[in-house]
Amino acid sequence: MLEVPEKVLVTEAAIAEKVRELGARITRDYAGRSPVLIGVLKGSFVFLADLVRAIDLPVTVEFLGVQSYGDATESSGVVRITLDLARPVAGRDVLIVEDIIDTGLTCRYLFEQIEARGPSSLKMCALLHKPARTRVPVQIDYLGFTIPDEFVVGYGLDAAQKYRNLKDLRVLES
Repeated sequence: MLEVPEKVLVTEAAIAEKVRELGARITRDYAGRSPVLIGVLKGSFVFLADLVRAIDLPVTVEFLGVQSYGDATESSGVVRITLDLARPVAGRDVLIVEDIIDTGLTCRYLFEQIEARGPSSLKMCALLHKPARTRVPVQIDYLGFTIPDEFVVGYGLDAAQKYRNLKDLRVLES
């Protein structure tokens, strides 16, 4: 049996409320349009699923797999695509949906990759931001929570592929 970290950083209820708020803002900002939400796998899949249901617009969903952590608890700084988009995004309003932005390296890489594909607009939505670890500044248009420099798991975020199924965000003690 997997031992669950005890320290809760963000509760399930707080996450649900924040997702509703983000969904309402995105609905207002993209009124009359049909944005493409790109979920960055694997960490964002739970957040993306809840966010899509909180947006009252005809959205489409794509997935992009990237990896910079492997099974480590710190980014290697090297980003690689593990799954590419299934459809083109040229001329579309694109919203990248990330679980967490810490160093900014993955986010910058994603922006460059998607921007090269010719979207009409490109914005970033992240559940979490860890500014203490920022190495490259990133514009986050829709942000859930700013968190301290602690390794968090749950709500889709993992440690060596474990803990994604926790309903809240917890601190994994080293």
